[in-house]
Amino acid sequence: MEDLANKYIRFDWAMKRLLRDKANFGVLEGFLTTLLNEEIKINKLLESESNQEDEFDKQNRVDLLAENDKGELFLIEVQNNSEYAYFQRMLFGTSKLVTEYINRGKGYGLIRKIYSINIVYFNLGNGTDVVYHGKTEFRGIHNGELLNLSPFQKQKFKVDAVSDLYPEYYILKVNDFDKWSKVPLEQWIYFLNTGNIPADATAPGLSEAREKLQLVRMSKAELDAYYHHLDNVVILRDNIVTARGEGRLEGRAEGRLEGRAEGRAEGRAEGRAEGRAEGRAEGRAEGKLEDAKNLKCLGVSIDIIAKATGLSAEEIAKL
Repeated sequence: MEDLANKYIRFDWAMKRLLRDKANFGVLEGFLTTLLNEEIKINKLLESESNQEDEFDKQNRVDLLAENDKGELFLIEVQNNSEYAYFQRMLFGTSKLVTEYINRGKGYGLIRKIYSINIVYFNLGNGTDVVYHGKTEFRGIHNGELLNLSPFQKQKFKVDAVSDLYPEYYILKVNDFDKWSKVPLEQWIYFLNTGNIPADATAPGLSEAREKLQLVRMSKAELDAYYHHLDNVVILRDNIVTARGEGRLEGRAEGRLEGRAEGRAEGRAEGRAEGRAEGRAEGRAEGKLEDAKNLKCLGVSIDIIAKATGLSAEEIAKL
């Protein structure tokens, strides 16, 4: 029996099975408090898209919809599978909530404030930061002036800015973040990526996660289902890393060859072929090692890791 002590359940699996229990709201409250930099208390969970255990479950997408004591909505989504139209997906999700959670005939002033929080395990867009925040503002096209609420509107809606009335978006690109930090938000991102909670974690919610999300609490049947989920995650990450490696090397090859053999079509074609081959090999190798390392940290058995990544037991043992 493998040692499950001090190993924790991935956040997306916890959202499916554990965090929907009111007794575990402290984990979610801590995460939201850390991200939004204000204390969040969850009042209840609402109906959202379900992630059924069927053939499409391999996409490993899960969402959770929470309501706080102010009536604000928090749509938290974890997406493991690369999706080129994910920005539009975010827009669709918030738009759907706007219309679903206001009764027909009610005034527009009753539209709920919505926070769309997206934890993505792929390279969404073109940017180097780990956390991105988006909100709606209106500025004059002539003088750049920010359009503000009137004093009456501020009093009526109990907010200070126009952007407070609109959905806000957070994107956490956690896949490449593996450095422990004293910054609370970075501690959460580290946990979301690695599944580890070091002893000196101070971010709100991580102490609750350490207590509630231990693998040792799971039954054998639950562990089997959980490891099946991890296998699917590994396959998806391998595909993502491979594609990323191909794209990176193709771009590098094109730039290098254009400078070295400008105007020589034959030379460019040969170089691109070499670069693509090198990129595919390097990308697959790096991706498999990274996946194996993360799964090993989560306590997955070497046999399962070997089956999912194609690495040998000896290679895995050295990680």
